[in-house]
Amino acid sequence: MTHRLIYVVGPSGAGKDSVLHRLREVWDGMPPAHWARRTITRPAQPGGEANECVDRPAFERLQQGGAFAMHWQANGHAYGVRHPEVAPLAEGHCVFVNGSRAHLPQLLAQWPEATVVQITAPADVLLERLRARNRESVQAISDRLARGVRFELPASAIRIVNDGPLGEAVAMLLAALQWRLGERSSCAR
Repeated sequence: MTHRLIYVVGPSGAGKDSVLHRLREVWDGMPPAHWARRTITRPAQPGGEANECVDRPAFERLQQGGAFAMHWQANGHAYGVRHPEVAPLAEGHCVFVNGSRAHLPQLLAQWPEATVVQITAPADVLLERLRARNRESVQAISDRLARGVRFELPASAIRIVNDGPLGEAVAMLLAALQWRLGERSSCAR
């Protein structure tokens, strides 16, 4: 049942990594879950996700060799999720993927019942968070913010607005996933 694939998207600055990290900490008592490690063509960032960092030629070799269950390009980098990272789906586990809105049509073509989660925040909050990162130019930040307007999510997507305390967003997501997973009689405890 592919609804166990939980594909998380949202604009930069929405706090996806923070929400997913905290959700992992409070996942006890929920169905077995795996948090997919991404392969990315950018250096690791202090305090960021524990991704596999590769250069562009290595990524292309992996892609050509069929190493990825899914892959996409975003923000000047290539992202991939290797097949072993989604393999726990076959064992009835939930698999969380920090994904890309641009890859969503391809993802849903491959896994039509995937659970899509959008984590977002109001534009002023996104702008403040992106400026606080101090990693990009004003133009790059503007481009990131404008990109969010062009993507539509499925009506079934879970939408979480992360504009207050982190615990509130995590609690809303946990409750929504409990309902969604229970509704579909999925993931055995």
